[in-house]
Amino acid sequence: MLQKLKPYLTAPASAAPLAAFRIIFGGMMLASIIRFMAKGWVTELYVQPKVYFSYYGFEWVQPLGETGMYALFILMALAALGMMLGLFYRLSALLFFLSFTYVELIDKTNYLNHYYFVSIVALLLVLVPAHRHFSLDVLRRPHTWVSHVPRWAVLIFQLQLGLVYFYAGVAKLNPDWLLEAMPLRYWLPAHTHLPLIGPLLDEVWVAYLFCWFGAFYDLTIPFFLSWRKSRPLAYFTVIVFHVLTAVLFQIGMFPYIMMVSTLIFFSEGFHEKVLNGLRSVAKVRTPAFPKFAEVSAQPLLLNLLAVYFVLQVLVPWRFIFYPGPLFWTEQGYRFSWRVMLMEKTGTAFFFVRDPESGHEIEINNRDYLTITQEKQMATQPDMLLQFAHMLQQDFASRGIPGAQVRAEVYVSMNGRSSKLLIDPTVNLAAEKDSFLPKPWILPLEQVAPPQEAVGQK
Repeated sequence: MLQKLKPYLTAPASAAPLAAFRIIFGGMMLASIIRFMAKGWVTELYVQPKVYFSYYGFEWVQPLGETGMYALFILMALAALGMMLGLFYRLSALLFFLSFTYVELIDKTNYLNHYYFVSIVALLLVLVPAHRHFSLDVLRRPHTWVSHVPRWAVLIFQLQLGLVYFYAGVAKLNPDWLLEAMPLRYWLPAHTHLPLIGPLLDEVWVAYLFCWFGAFYDLTIPFFLSWRKSRPLAYFTVIVFHVLTAVLFQIGMFPYIMMVSTLIFFSEGFHEKVLNGLRSVAKVRTPAFPKFAEVSAQPLLLNLLAVYFVLQVLVPWRFIFYPGPLFWTEQGYRFSWRVMLMEKTGTAFFFVRDPESGHEIEINNRDYLTITQEKQMATQPDMLLQFAHMLQQDFASRGIPGAQVRAEVYVSMNGRSSKLLIDPTVNLAAEKDSFLPKPWILPLEQVAPPQEAVGQK
């Protein structure tokens, strides 16, 4: 199939959309990094914590100390600036991808879907000649300028955005979201103070409207953006949807990143007009003759990209190999574009037992964890397991080797009553982390639908 598509994928396409996407993405990343540092989050999230919850297989990724972390963020900001300007572009894109991804691998407490999105888009940017049109690299080396790039260099970003939206919609096709309007009917009443729309947010039918429209929007918006006739209205919907999301929910830069990223679906003519406007401001002339970018190792790149997108399609479905409801067990939950689908709160009590004396003590989690770490850990089985191993290691350093660790963890999900999440009799310190199912997660006995939110009409 790839061979049949090759003529279409390798045909010349205007380089303007790719250059515009490079400028927009680099600019958004630079602004995000400056905001992150200005709010003191580098210190709060990567310096102050006593322990960090690493990803399985990436335990070697550790914080670099205060000086090292700030140096890393400064490097990341410079790399984002280099991407935006198209200055030493390949090196800038690679450094941004490596530095950003390294930071996000330090502690899964801070996992967000849009951080994952940024990492994979940065990786894709490394592979394309986005610097050969309207960039400082072209000013440095005019002979590198091109007017056209292979069509696949633009299509991969459209496809990636389409997958993000589509799978976010697929994830909403669950009973809690469609039949119970959960968790929106818990969250929306907290915003009744807003002007104009505030009083409506206390109505149950509004929560159902938001849920059903959200699922329809995510499932269809990539197709409406791809069709020229529906594109203007579709993009207006993108703006309204993400502005509402930004106002109602504190999810950082994600709505703004998606609003500007979806401009990649617009026509070549649209992007050329935007760049011509920038050229008039910068007083830069465009060569009169067309030139096509020959991409080295293009067949190899196309094969690698095919494998990459097959993985992007398959990875969100890995949850089917795990028993139990996904939202309860969270096995296969991350890296699958599931955004704001559940209200889940938990309380975890850990007990450490000396195997020799039989003496058992209860742990004060805050002696080890930040507020955010404790909150995230209390509902996620893999983090509960990691914390148990941390406790065993800590007690071993105090002269109590082989300490046994068990936990009583009570979790409430989408308005259901609080229930035990894991078997409180299991010695978690003796359990090994892996991608295999965790048999010590207790089943969710859904004997009643989620409870009504207090104050709901």
